[in-house]
Amino acid sequence: MYYFLSKNIGGLRERESMFIVHFLILLLIIYFGVRSGGITLGLLGGMGVGIFVFMFQMAPGNPPTDVMLIILSVVTVSAIMESAGGLVYLIQLAEKFLRKQPKHITILGPLVTYTMTACIGTGHAVYPLFPIIYDIAYKKGIRPERPMVVSSIASQMGITASPVAAAAATVLTQALNFGINLSVVDILKVTIPATLIGVILMSLYSFNLGKDLDKDPEFQEKMKNEEFREYVAVEHTTIGEKVTKESKLSVLFFMLGVFVIVLMGMFKLSPQFNGRPVSMGVIVQIVMFIFGALMLYISKVRPEEVLKSKVFMTGMGAVIAIFGIAWASSTLLNAHMTGMKEVLSISVHKYPWLFAVAMGIISAFVNSQAATLLIMMPIGFSLNLPVEFLIGTIPACYTYFFFLSYPSDLACMSFDRTRTIRMGKYFLNHSFMIPGLIGLVVSTVLGIVISKFLVIGQGLF
Repeated sequence: MYYFLSKNIGGLRERESMFIVHFLILLLIIYFGVRSGGITLGLLGGMGVGIFVFMFQMAPGNPPTDVMLIILSVVTVSAIMESAGGLVYLIQLAEKFLRKQPKHITILGPLVTYTMTACIGTGHAVYPLFPIIYDIAYKKGIRPERPMVVSSIASQMGITASPVAAAAATVLTQALNFGINLSVVDILKVTIPATLIGVILMSLYSFNLGKDLDKDPEFQEKMKNEEFREYVAVEHTTIGEKVTKESKLSVLFFMLGVFVIVLMGMFKLSPQFNGRPVSMGVIVQIVMFIFGALMLYISKVRPEEVLKSKVFMTGMGAVIAIFGIAWASSTLLNAHMTGMKEVLSISVHKYPWLFAVAMGIISAFVNSQAATLLIMMPIGFSLNLPVEFLIGTIPACYTYFFFLSYPSDLACMSFDRTRTIRMGKYFLNHSFMIPGLIGLVVSTVLGIVISKFLVIGQGLF
């Protein structure tokens, strides 16, 4: 079969023709995996590894063990905090803050979801905020589409601004594999200002997203129906829900863990063995488990409750998805790395921005920032692209708003009772597209510019 395919694809050389075949197989796996949702992407990715190994005689790549362990540790501790009531406490604090400034919900909502993700390390923890943002916007007469869409996008942009998310640790691990010793601060001092400004600018754009509710003829027509009027006016609030001392302590211990990780990264306090420092990925895992164990005993949460929490189940789904699809991608890239270097080395060095474009394209299909960085960063380092440039392109690893298939965006839509968030008649002209592109482009361009001045490297140009 390998011989037949390599000789019969448009007269291309064997290497190019087989890369096309393998890449199309990977795209099909991603397409059907994303459409089916859940853990399907991971399982189909594992099947892809089997196809590459058994049918095409490709050596299996390396599973993304470090990334999976980071996600596992952070998700486990986040789930303990949720089970202890800490997540409800955080949502209450956020809700009280937002309700004090309802007229500014379009810009404050995204900033809150962005900050929560940056602190907790996962965008899945902000879902309870969507109905609250909806409720505040609707009662203030603000089109819910405006704050909700940008809040969903901002919650994912916060991943690259988080010291405990897998994205930063993935870059650090890959850099160390190429003999480059970066700290988490080297990354965050670029990604935080770049993505934060991106969130603010796309929030400002969304002030004019769609028509005001009182001027929207389609919405006004629906409001003539009494059942619809009652449906859109349903109140959402977490204020009044019970918060215990243990709930507050769980949040305190989680934030202490984050602070310790940042402190160790800032002052490079990682212990060294044989002249090599312990990677920040391992540091994140160790610190998270230490504080997770303390939280478990102090909050008196039963372990089985943690396993049933929404954060844990969602996070484990992400681990399986990354396991399979990143493993398949690694197998493909390892088999074709020599040819890809030859093709990319000239074009990328001449037009560096193509690397960021390629990262964005991969992210749109893979639906994972960590998996995207796992695929792209080794290519960037192997092509000897400047370190500061690669750090600057990190915000480009989030484009999975593009096909409107990610759980956070779908959840956001389901909480919009006014149905002002559009799916798009032509598939890609949905409500998330233009705000997402603004956030993506602004953050990436600013990241490249900021990193040129803040990260010591080989020189951007």
